[in-house]
Parts: sequence; C-alpha cells; structure tokens
Amino acid sequence: MPICFLGLGSNLGDCQKQIHNAVQDLQADPKISDLICSSLYQTPAIGPPQDDFINAVVKCNSAYSAEELLERCLRIEKKQGRIRLKSERWGPRSIDIDVLLYEQVQRQEENYTLPHPRLKERLFVLLPLYEIEPNLILPCQTALKDLIQNFSEDERATIRKKIF
Repeated sequence: MPICFLGLGSNLGDCQKQIHNAVQDLQADPKISDLICSSLYQTPAIGPPQDDFINAVVKCNSAYSAEELLERCLRIEKKQGRIRLKSERWGPRSIDIDVLLYEQVQRQEENYTLPHPRLKERLFVLLPLYEIEPNLILPCQTALKDLIQNFSEDERATIRKKIF
C-alpha cells in the first residue's frame, strides 16, 4: 500500500482532543494501516490574528487513491465540526487535515496538488515530518533535513514541541 503523510492542525476548542479524535478516526479506517503520529507542536498561526495552532504529522499506509484519501480527510474534518469558508483562508479551525505526500506522486488537479503546494514553506509541518521520517527525500529530490536547514534559528524557535 502507498505510504502517505498527513498534516493535522487545530486552534479552536480542545485542540489536543481534536487531533486525537482525527487520529482515532484514521486508525479505525480499515483502508488505513501502520499509522504513526508525531508529537504535537504548538505553532503561531499564519494569516489573521488568532490563537496558536497545535500541529502534528501522521504517516500511514493507505489503500485509498490520493483523491479518496483527501475525501476521507474532508469527511473527518466535517465530522469534527469543520466549516470551510472560501472567504476565510488561513482562519481558525477546529481541525485541518492535509494530504502532504502520497508516495512520490507529483500531481496537480483542480481540487488538490501533490505534494502539498506549501509543504516546503511550512516549518510547522517539516519539523513533525522530520520527527517521524528524518531521512525522507521529497519527490523533488530534496532531502527533508536540507529544507529545515533553510529556516533560521529564530524561525525554528517559534515552534514548540508539546508533551501532553
């Protein structure tokens, strides 16, 4: 089965519980196996002023196609009360689940892009991804550790690993 990486984030309500519930839903899915979740990280929000996010990355095997996996993630978001407003990009959310990587697939479709189009810019995703897969080489043939090195110490200091 293809190896996939999902990014999870929350900054509304009980963020830790939102992430935990999403991970439980993924684990309960018979088409998803061998799930590994990173630690939780507290990170400043991007966009309008709002509470910090709690973020994590999940590695799993999936019998879903990339499109089906995205649909599954959207159903979990909806189940947890996520309301997607086109007018409010980067706003607060109860849960956000992004398909970051699906094997080494590189694809741009109308409703998704693989790898995630902003993956390389988001240290709050790169650090938990590095925690669970430190030797990862992205589809563009860039080593994950090299991407992280492009961020300054000040940028790295804004992301705090949380122990719950």
